[in-house]
Amino acid sequence: MTKTKITIVPTSKETIIKFEADRFLTNHNSFEFNNIDEAKHSPLAQQMFYLPFVKKVYIASNFIAIERYNIIEWADVQDDVAKQIEDYLSNDGVIVNEDSKKPKSAVTVYAESTPNPSVLKFVCNKALVPNIYEFTSIEEAKSSPLATELFQFPFVKNVFMEKNFISITKFDIIEWQEITLQLREFIKSYIENDKTILNDDAPQQLNKTEKAIEQKYEALDDTSKSIVNILEQYVKPAVASDGGNIEFRSYDEQTKKVEVLLQGACSGCPSSTFTLKNGIETMLKDMLNDNSITVNAING
Repeated sequence: MTKTKITIVPTSKETIIKFEADRFLTNHNSFEFNNIDEAKHSPLAQQMFYLPFVKKVYIASNFIAIERYNIIEWADVQDDVAKQIEDYLSNDGVIVNEDSKKPKSAVTVYAESTPNPSVLKFVCNKALVPNIYEFTSIEEAKSSPLATELFQFPFVKNVFMEKNFISITKFDIIEWQEITLQLREFIKSYIENDKTILNDDAPQQLNKTEKAIEQKYEALDDTSKSIVNILEQYVKPAVASDGGNIEFRSYDEQTKKVEVLLQGACSGCPSSTFTLKNGIETMLKDMLNDNSITVNAING
């Protein structure tokens, strides 16, 4: 019996809601069911169709999305549905039978340069991980078979994973033009063969479940919460496009010092100091109306 936590996530369409799990549900495949007959290979989807308001069920890597008919509002039933899914998964209920797997879909992986000359970003057309994961050594990478295999390459120094890309930091012993094709083909083949990217228990082991992230946020003081929200809305999308991440670590109310962790392409990047001092620090001072704030960055 594997205890599974479900988090309710609204979508831009009011008739559709996502039930996000703290573990992977499928082996990076997606399935869509329009009625109970189509769902014959998915006992979980069939169970959902027994609910009279369920119109469509979509099962992806780490969530179940359900579209409802207009006979009810989600607010009236979403907690009960989440509990039903949670109980089903926690009792090791079958999600999708293997014989319903779709034919292997085409996987594309392309390499993008980043502002950090030591880091290259490999972007995939499939979702890879449900959250941000960074591994700085093969010992740290035990929860990720893919990261563990990447560290077998003698030139790989750091592996950073986001939703649909992997940023790799290399040692200076070799140039990118000598290894880019090799890494791209390795990652592409690994994903095409449906090999495990993250172990199912990785979110729990690394404290990356939605519940853990929410609890960590709720424990913060109001100023720290404001800083986290500013980073999430104005900073993270930009640095993610460059293959990195900036994670809030702490805020000292006495010294007004903000500490952040640089990950992926941001870590050790020559332009990071400039970006932080002239970008994030200025933004925080302006948006929090406090010119005493300073930012200290730690390389991941």
